[in-house]
Amino acid sequence: MQNIRWYRSNIDPILLRNLMRKSDARAFLQAIPQLLIYLVTGTLAYICFLNVTAESWLLQSITCIFALLIHGTNASFFGGVATHELCHKTPFESMTWNTTFIRIFSFLSWFDYTGFRVSHVKHHQSTTHIDYDGEVVLPVGLTWHGIRFIFSKIFFNPIEIYRILKYTFHAAMGDFSRDGFFKAEWLQRAINRNIANESEIITWSRVLVLGHLILAIIFITTGNWFLIVIVTFGSFFSSWLVHLCGAPQHVGLASNTPDFRLCCRTYTCGFIPGFLYWNMQYHIEHHMFPAVPFYNLPRLHEAIKRDLPATTHGLIATWKELIPIMKMQLTNPNYIYVPRLPDKP
Repeated sequence: MQNIRWYRSNIDPILLRNLMRKSDARAFLQAIPQLLIYLVTGTLAYICFLNVTAESWLLQSITCIFALLIHGTNASFFGGVATHELCHKTPFESMTWNTTFIRIFSFLSWFDYTGFRVSHVKHHQSTTHIDYDGEVVLPVGLTWHGIRFIFSKIFFNPIEIYRILKYTFHAAMGDFSRDGFFKAEWLQRAINRNIANESEIITWSRVLVLGHLILAIIFITTGNWFLIVIVTFGSFFSSWLVHLCGAPQHVGLASNTPDFRLCCRTYTCGFIPGFLYWNMQYHIEHHMFPAVPFYNLPRLHEAIKRDLPATTHGLIATWKELIPIMKMQLTNPNYIYVPRLPDKP
């Protein structure tokens, strides 16, 4: 892998050192409430299901579906968002807690955090460099219109569920030739026949398969089969918000550049999406200084924003900027949006 001389904004070293400090308390304030939301919304969905009767099946079924969508809106942030930051090992000062929560979030979302960790290191080392970063390959482009797309984001995508389950079952048997969260070709290249990495992926995949199978058996034998929908597949519902939050990260931006300001996008947003998204809307900052915990990214943004492109506020404003870029990419796949950088003082 080539040695890229990344541009990083100037920041006071003492301030940066303070921003890099980890805090178990700050991490608990993120992880525990998000899991409590999962528990509450899952419980509400189950209560709604129990209230479905022959006399009021239509109204109660609609209520149950609505509760499931709320449940999934939160749970869809578990795999690839909560686990992403935990893979950086920056939220908790205690590695024991970091490991505990990454396994909880990954289990509930069928997420292979072991393979993701290997891939993500390379993504940060060579962000959007075509020959080295197989995690984000630009131009990404998005199939963002059509009934099937809308259905898959508001409700669920059966093809995606099948792909993840298929990957997990095959990985549990030591076969990495199936696409999962990443393309199989990239994952194999990232682990590079490293026995330790392969062993980790196999072990975790077996935990996922056996763990969810045991839970399914318990749910069915106790007459609570609907918990399979809520727990086993809860993170696969209603991914619309995580898509709105996550797509702006790199879409339409440059590849093969040593400047994170040109290949990553930062925007600001309200408390709820920022909370669910673990502050990854500060994506330039995250790539420039990946050792800074997510809860300190707003302060980091304030410290270096004079050196960043103009920042949109809110998902609506961000997507108003993003949609014309996506439309340009539909007609010209090689189109690249180049944000205006601040003038040097």
